[in-house]
Amino acid sequence: MIGVIDTKGDCAEWDFPADPGAVRTARAVVREQLGDWNLTPLGDITVLLVSELVTNALRHASGPIGVRLVRPAGPMGALLVEVSDPLPDPPLARTAAPEDEGGRGLQLVARAAQRWGTRPGRTGRTGKTVWFELALPG
Repeated sequence: MIGVIDTKGDCAEWDFPADPGAVRTARAVVREQLGDWNLTPLGDITVLLVSELVTNALRHASGPIGVRLVRPAGPMGALLVEVSDPLPDPPLARTAAPEDEGGRGLQLVARAAQRWGTRPGRTGRTGKTVWFELALPG
């Protein structure tokens, strides 16, 4: 079951179980939230990158997965997106061969995002957070 932590104001946050259905649900709630914030032009790329990071978390971690969006403060800001899981090890970017079925998620994030990185879990939480920023269109 999805845990809605907060969707009011400039921040929206959800917790998802480590279940394959979490990817589809994460895509849906992120797209809906971006629509509520009038950031629909960022929808496709944000949903793609969230999908990749949630899938990575499902493959490598066994606990809940957090997704957090922070709306930019002004017209020149960037959308901040965070995906957290309980595994403390940072993700490893790898070079996927053309026939590989996986290994491109972090490459997509690195190429599409304005900035991205990883950090330890927030205070009181174990694990890590992979974050990225997307520039506002226009």
